[in-house]
Amino acid sequence: MDIIALSVVMPVYNEKNFISKIIDKVLKLDIVKELIIVDDFSTDGTRELLKNAKFDGRVKIYYHDKNMGKGAALRTGFAYVTKEVAVIQDADLEYDPNEFTEMIKPIADGQADVVYGSRLSGGRPQRVYMFWHRVGNDLLSFVTNFLYNSTLTDMETCYKMFRKSVIDKIKIKSNDFSVEPELTAKILKNKALRVYEVPISYYGRTYAEGKKISWKHGFGALWTLLKYRFVD
Repeated sequence: MDIIALSVVMPVYNEKNFISKIIDKVLKLDIVKELIIVDDFSTDGTRELLKNAKFDGRVKIYYHDKNMGKGAALRTGFAYVTKEVAVIQDADLEYDPNEFTEMIKPIADGQADVVYGSRLSGGRPQRVYMFWHRVGNDLLSFVTNFLYNSTLTDMETCYKMFRKSVIDKIKIKSNDFSVEPELTAKILKNKALRVYEVPISYYGRTYAEGKKISWKHGFGALWTLLKYRFVD
């Protein structure tokens, strides 16, 4: 496997209790050469924590002047990516950055342009909770596969990894959580792209623990999948 430099793009909103831990985990990885953090106008002390912390030279931090959503934060972050490959990392502890080393292999070996980390394909630890979230994720993946002739098991996963050349050609329009289906739709519509999945662990949290996405966002995801099937 060739050595590839990885950029990690981390959208942040009100994650004071987790942000330091997840940054430390990401920066322990030798393949991570760039960590781009976008604070989406946090109001819980996250913003102040980031401004006062001392990080190494790999860390770049950008601040939104108002809360705009995950999609807007990713749009900002992707604009500053300089390395060969980029991956999305949420600013909590639901996902384990150590799995980047497995995800990047199909890209480093020249087999893939995009790799999704699937929470739903089995083989890795999964927290057993939130049945209706699982039903919703399965439904969204089914609709994705039906509309785009694909076989994804986890369209809504945070862990999406791309060659820089791929993300440079995608203009993100969604400001909110609809960015997940928008990215997937635009990737799958490009039949020249080689898309793979790799099983990952998932340490999901409850709403009491800070989870933000809810079943209501599923309706927006369905509309986004349908819309981008027919428009650019």
